[in-house]
Amino acid sequence: MSSSDNILQAEAQSPASLAALPDEALLDAVQRQTFRFFWEGSHPLSGLAPDRRTTRQEPVDDLVAIGGSGFGIMALIVAVERGWVTREAAVERLQRMLEVLVRATCYHGAFPHFMNGRTGATIPFYRKDDGGDLVETSFLCMGLLCARQYFQRDTPGENFVRDKITVLWGEVEWDWYTQGGRKLLYWHWSPNNGWVMDHEIHGWNECLITYVLAAAAPRHAVDPVIYHRGFAAGRDFLNGKSYHGIELPLGMPYGGPLFFAHYSFCGLDPRGLKDRYADYWELNQRHVRINRAHCVANPGKFKGYGESCWGLTASDDPAGYSAHAPDNDNGTISPTAALSSLPYAPREVMQALRHFLTQHGEKAWGRYGFVDAFCEQQGWYADTYLAIDQGPIVVMMENHRSGLLWKLFMSVPEVQLGLRKLGFSSPYLGEGSGR
Repeated sequence: MSSSDNILQAEAQSPASLAALPDEALLDAVQRQTFRFFWEGSHPLSGLAPDRRTTRQEPVDDLVAIGGSGFGIMALIVAVERGWVTREAAVERLQRMLEVLVRATCYHGAFPHFMNGRTGATIPFYRKDDGGDLVETSFLCMGLLCARQYFQRDTPGENFVRDKITVLWGEVEWDWYTQGGRKLLYWHWSPNNGWVMDHEIHGWNECLITYVLAAAAPRHAVDPVIYHRGFAAGRDFLNGKSYHGIELPLGMPYGGPLFFAHYSFCGLDPRGLKDRYADYWELNQRHVRINRAHCVANPGKFKGYGESCWGLTASDDPAGYSAHAPDNDNGTISPTAALSSLPYAPREVMQALRHFLTQHGEKAWGRYGFVDAFCEQQGWYADTYLAIDQGPIVVMMENHRSGLLWKLFMSVPEVQLGLRKLGFSSPYLGEGSGR
């Protein structure tokens, strides 16, 4: 770490001392500690985000995560705005990221799920998943577009950043991922295995951002019918049923894992965001309320659950990894589920945050913030931090505090065009939007 970015070297506080802080100071400290995952824990050459790190000091390998790097770029913007790192150090980090991304192997412009942070070569996610991953690419593009909006100064470094982002964004062939003009997007394509994964991207889930960016693309956009017949035609798209007395407009029973309310909405501002299917602020609030209400009711009688301990989403657990949700619950709480929900339920999230610190202390809190998950029922605590946990914590907390990433992403001209094409209305789009 150079002297120019030693502002991050403030000594980490104990969980007990953190819990004693007033709300704003507590949020700042949690965001700052969590951001260390992307600053100190990043790939040593490119600065791209690892998929995960452990609570122990271990040798760094070369695997980096494309979606996690997108969230990390958004967290980097927060770090500059909050003064945790200098603007110059952040631009230098972005330049290193982009230098690897522009020479990395891509698949009709899309990046793989994992790649080598040193060479840009693809690291297969599964044996046949060894090509483009459109959803991970959309999370990366969301972060890159926020960076292009934020770093607007006329300096060599910031000019380089904007130019390379524009190139990478323009080269994604979203229309290729319709598999020859079908009425939906497909998640994967591989030059070795073609469309064999056959993973159709239907909603409701974390992929709204993928369809918005596909409609917004400057060179390879898809027709709006792809959104309406693809994403909005999924078996689990429309709901309308009530759970714990709360009606859920869209989504699978009980709403599914909470990352559905986080990933796309790190950039998309759900406040006032509506289309013919839903009011997305209302949808996400209700999803969070149902998830919490399930943990309070605790039908599985799991140890620790309650008003102060809730939050089910995809994470490690004692048996491996699972997309935890009210209808897939084995007693595993993921701190990111509640913490990234801060905009939707501030009081309840602050209550959970303080509980995690006071009740679980250093078993759940460490060098990069909160660990991935814990299960009191089995006395288990993850020894991992995940990029797709830590990024949304920093970003969604900031969106609650200042709306920073929402304002940046929603101001992107192409994004505004894409939202209009798909029939969305939003305060960012002015009168007549969505018509």
